[in-house]
This record gives sequence, C-alpha cells and structure tokens, in this order.
Amino acid sequence: MEMLKQRILQDGRALSDQVLLVDSFLNHQVDVALMKACGEEFARRFADAGITRIATIESSGIAPAAMTALVMDLPMVIMKKSVSSILKDGIIQREVFSFTKNAPYLLTLKTHFITPGDRVLLIDDFLANGEAAFGGIALLEQAGATVAGVGAVIAKAFQPGMEKLRAAGYRVEALAPVKHMAEGVIEF
Repeated sequence: MEMLKQRILQDGRALSDQVLLVDSFLNHQVDVALMKACGEEFARRFADAGITRIATIESSGIAPAAMTALVMDLPMVIMKKSVSSILKDGIIQREVFSFTKNAPYLLTLKTHFITPGDRVLLIDDFLANGEAAFGGIALLEQAGATVAGVGAVIAKAFQPGMEKLRAAGYRVEALAPVKHMAEGVIEF
C-alpha cells in the first residue's frame, strides 16, 4: 500500500535493525484517514474470505481493526493484554511474549463475543516474530472460531513471524512489508 509506505518513510524512524517508531500516525497519535485507507485495503484483500468478525489485540491494533470492521460492516472483538477484576466469567487466557516490552503478558478473550463457526480476520499494527498473532489465533480457535486471515499494517518481513504463520497454514497480508531496517534506514 503505497500511501502507507510513503508515510512510514516520511514520518517513521528506524531506531535500530529491530525497532521502527511510527507513533506519530499509528499508535500514540493516530491518523484516522490513513487507518481508514488501511481498513479499506484489508477489506479489499480479504473480500473473498467469508469474514464474519474482526479481532485485534489491544491497544495499537484497535485503530486499523476498527476501520476494517467499519468498512466490512462487521463486529470487532478486542483481546485484552491485562487482567481485569471484572472479567471473570467466560474468559480464556494464554501467555504471550511481547517483543516490544521484552516480557510476557496474559492475553485474554471474552468468549461471549466469539461464536463457534465465526470466520475471524485478526488485525494488528505490527507483525515481527508472530508471538502475538499465534497467541490470538490460539484463543480464537479455542473459542470455536476459524481464523480466516491475519492482517498486519506493518510486517518486519526479515523476522520470522510472517513465514511461521504461512507455514502453519494461515493467510497473511501485510500492507507494508519491511524487508530491511537499520538505524535511519527503512526498505520495503
């Protein structure tokens, strides 16, 4: 998606070969017009997949997932990263390792919002090693859904996540696959 790539080149910053800072438009400040365009592109790419529900992991995946759900006129489910004192019934959890925080967290899904037989499109902001995606997939499948696809706004294609997901049989679409990064360098 050329508009997204140009925005990454203009406003993103590669802090190292592992860290791409895009907080000015994707996660601390959100360019909603750009996220709407991302949602339209995900809807176009997955139009043939029979999607019945959009899912994401809080919090940076919410904007692109919400726009995808809006464009596709589908409900959206948010999996939580933190344990809540009011979420007790009908939840399933899985430990996931966070690349960003370099620590594990407990991913939580309230099963009431996933119907057995749902065909879910999992949307996230970044795809790197695939830990979050595999954790989300495991919860969605445990709840009885089929994961019909995984959409990443940005994928670090040089890290193993995208290939691991594809090798496991999942359809993966990345709007901006980054093939190489170094301090001050971003290549698609």
